[in-house]
Amino acid sequence: MTATFDQCIDVSNSLLRGELSAVETYTQALAKFRTEPERSLLRSIRADHQDSVGRLRAHIDDMGVQPDESSGVWGQFAKAVEGFAKVFGHTTTLMALEAGELSGIDDYLVALDDPEVMDEIKQEIREVLLPRLERHLDALRKVRAK
Repeated sequence: MTATFDQCIDVSNSLLRGELSAVETYTQALAKFRTEPERSLLRSIRADHQDSVGRLRAHIDDMGVQPDESSGVWGQFAKAVEGFAKVFGHTTTLMALEAGELSGIDDYLVALDDPEVMDEIKQEIREVLLPRLERHLDALRKVRAK
């Protein structure tokens, strides 16, 4: 494999780990929220992140390598949100979820600027993955403002 190809795999797996962490984070946050509209929103966002995991895994599979299976270091973020949810109220948990979405947006923007990331992955980021995170962020902010 070339350095360019390796870089694309590394970036793609990093994005995948972030999405896996998001799934874990929203699963933990759902334990805190028992009422609507928060519960439905968090379930919907988690489903989007699960779909993003599938999309990124498919791209990595297409490159002929095994996708990462765990969130790795990103899993620590999920644990932090779980801790926030137990100790603090809903507002703090929602703010932590917003921070996670912002981090994901930043990661996708960096990937878009990386010349080593394949065009097919960049297209997926531009058309699906990034707009999805921006919608999540807006929805979380609206729920928190109520």
